[in-house]
Amino acid sequence: MRLRYTQSGHIFISPEDDPQAIARAMVETGYNEEFCVAGQPAVDFVPDFVARLMAAGFLVMSLRINGPAYLLTPKLHLERSIIFFENFHEPRSARRLIPRYELRTDREPGAPGDFSLFDSVLERCAAVHGEDWLTPPLRESFRQIRANPGCPVRPAAFGLYREGRLAAGEFGVVAGKVYTSYSGYYDEDSAGTVQLILTGRYLRDAGFAFWDLGMPLEYKIRLGAREMERGKFLELIYKDDERQPSLS
Repeated sequence: MRLRYTQSGHIFISPEDDPQAIARAMVETGYNEEFCVAGQPAVDFVPDFVARLMAAGFLVMSLRINGPAYLLTPKLHLERSIIFFENFHEPRSARRLIPRYELRTDREPGAPGDFSLFDSVLERCAAVHGEDWLTPPLRESFRQIRANPGCPVRPAAFGLYREGRLAAGEFGVVAGKVYTSYSGYYDEDSAGTVQLILTGRYLRDAGFAFWDLGMPLEYKIRLGAREMERGKFLELIYKDDERQPSLS
């Protein structure tokens, strides 16, 4: 396919494009950037478009530009951090803390108030880490995708509770039998590591093929993650498989 580029040299993706074809072309042409620009400012945060980008393997991010306008900036890492569950490692220092906590999925009520667990974790991540990429229109797009059962992906959240209070959490996206982490936070020392351990156990037991952790970082390697180059990652997630894991 014929790729289009912005003046900055980034690939441009429109809602009329096939995100999978764009991703494959990024590999075939040797595109050495990780970010693309998608849609038009303040316009194309529509759930279907964002969900199709996610299903194609992009981590969908965004940024604020002039005034109140926002821009979608899908990211496809040159190297992806992946955990295959036969290699999943639980740090011994955190395992002894596990009995203090309970992991819940976003099908259950969340923190105090009228928000679901997903909304609670999503807003807490934005509060802790800022809105540099997790902008208000992108957060709203996540919510709309969750509300539309026809979308090819499902945003999901995990919450770690201690004595009925959220101590840590993360949200991500389920696409087929792959779960991709987007962001997380913790409010207690070591709670973040416990949340990762229990989330990994949950995904393994639910039948997920692997856990996509995005960009490589040292703590992910300690959990057993391996690095996978962009082309191999796309080959892996585009494999046909009818077995669909459940977060129920």
